[in-house]
Amino acid sequence: LDSLVVGEGQILSQMKKCYEISTGEKGGAGKLLTRMFVTAVTAGKRVRSETGIAKGGVSISSAAVELVEKQCVGDIGLEVDQLDVAIIGAGKMGRLLVQHLTPRNVRSITLINRGKERAQEIIDAFPQSPVKYAPLGDMLGAVGSHHVTFACTGATEPILKAADLARVLKKPTMLVDISVPRNIDDEGANEIPGCNAYNVDDLKAVVAANQAKRKKLMIEAEEVLREELRGFEAWQQSLGTVPMITMLQTRAERIREKELRKVDSKLGGLSVTEKETVDRITKGIVNKLLHGPMTQLRRVNTQEDRAHTVRKVAQMFNLEEDSSK
Repeated sequence: LDSLVVGEGQILSQMKKCYEISTGEKGGAGKLLTRMFVTAVTAGKRVRSETGIAKGGVSISSAAVELVEKQCVGDIGLEVDQLDVAIIGAGKMGRLLVQHLTPRNVRSITLINRGKERAQEIIDAFPQSPVKYAPLGDMLGAVGSHHVTFACTGATEPILKAADLARVLKKPTMLVDISVPRNIDDEGANEIPGCNAYNVDDLKAVVAANQAKRKKLMIEAEEVLREELRGFEAWQQSLGTVPMITMLQTRAERIREKELRKVDSKLGGLSVTEKETVDRITKGIVNKLLHGPMTQLRRVNTQEDRAHTVRKVAQMFNLEEDSSK
């Protein structure tokens, strides 16, 4: 919630990585820190799944794909999974576009780039996505044959000009320019019948709306976090009763073993298996008898209640006498 981009998942991923390292073979996390990591990761997952705070693109690339998803039916009469998409540029933004398009199950993605090497790296990174390469010389033909074209190159002036677009566009088309400076003459493109062109300013409006929505959801997210925090604090406070629980278990086991020794001579005729059965049954009886007081010890929340409960349990089971020996 305090990150620069509210609701972004990178911090949760970093927290998971910290947990894996700290609890791994070379990690130094103890019981308390391990529980804290688990609670933090659980809280993060709950916030993302229960509040919807991670929904809605807040980066230019994700907003561009979201805009296409929302507008494609109205602009070109097709659902997102029916789209053939072209991406001009195989840099960081081109990679992010493929990343955001992949879960939308578009029909095809064509990466248009001067060289094949960088495009191939993206293709290899998304084997589950229908991505292919086309050289820059095929750019205009690809724009004409695809339903949607994203432009994200480092060009300093438009590479898709209105006159060229008018010549190749023969069907409803969406053009989305996420470059600065602009790669598409969007004003001229919007004069072409059936063509709908968008630029970074349009995407910034989408980002701003999604950011505002996420900030409103922070109230719900904070309630989830408070709930997880209360659970962690209750667990942490219960650690104060661990010594008493250990003493209770130790005393019960000592009594169980002492009573079994008293009748050991009478059990001499039992087989090894039968003796193991007797041992298991007596342990089960002891555990069931201790379940109530141990559960009560773990439930106390305040320090005052815990001290009172510990004192009462110690008196009932003569544990003060044991601890003084």
